Amino acid sequence: MKVTIITVTYNSEKYLEDCILSVMQQRYRDIEHIIVDAQSSDSTLQIIHKYEGHISKWISEKDNGMYDAINKGMNMATGDIIGILNSDDMLENTDVVDSIVAAFASQNVDSLYGDLEYVDPIDLHKIYRIWKGKPYKRSLFNSGWMPAHPTFYFKKSIFEKYGGYETHFFSAADYELMSRYLFKHRISSYYLPKLLVKMRRGGQSNSNLKMRLRANRRDFLAMKKNNIPFPFVVSILKPLSKLHQYYKK
Repeated sequence: MKVTIITVTYNSEKYLEDCILSVMQQRYRDIEHIIVDAQSSDSTLQIIHKYEGHISKWISEKDNGMYDAINKGMNMATGDIIGILNSDDMLENTDVVDSIVAAFASQNVDSLYGDLEYVDPIDLHKIYRIWKGKPYKRSLFNSGWMPAHPTFYFKKSIFEKYGGYETHFFSAADYELMSRYLFKHRISSYYLPKLLVKMRRGGQSNSNLKMRLRANRRDFLAMKKNNIPFPFVVSILKPLSKLHQYYKK
């Protein structure tokens, strides 16, 4: 079972090497790592060239944002399973992909997701937030729940059947895709109770109140499009449902 991992880059020189190494070091060998670059002007391309022997495919061309670039990567994918790894994120350890493939095989599902840690950009042992998943139930979408997108893996056949990211949802495009796959089209899913990804802290959609309100509006539109009941109420519950994730030692 081949696994395609897609990484989108734009001036990603600071952390890209960590990302690539975390894929290279996987014990599971049938991995296709695709990098889609948006014509970076820093040393991103030099880093890609450095590891070109371990990268299955890469392109560098203009795009219409991150989700447009991911769609390009998915169209290039030849794997049975697709996942996204942001350029400043890392697979948590060397057996992540092993565990993902084993779960797909044993559970016979269309998709799966796991756990995520938000960490300090420099000190990766400093944890700010833990996104702990829970056993999958479609009804969880009614209360604003969603899987951690960087841990979400799905069969390529699902992408071919139901399409990729709808870029006009901007920062809510990942939520819209998961809502469309899991809630609207009722694909099967499995919670893998394992830490899959370390994600460096950041993200524009939560950077200030104005951005959060804009993201909330897009969440609402994604819910409405995919027939989630009471979308206005759920769009309020969605950010509140994440408060327990913030970690204090």
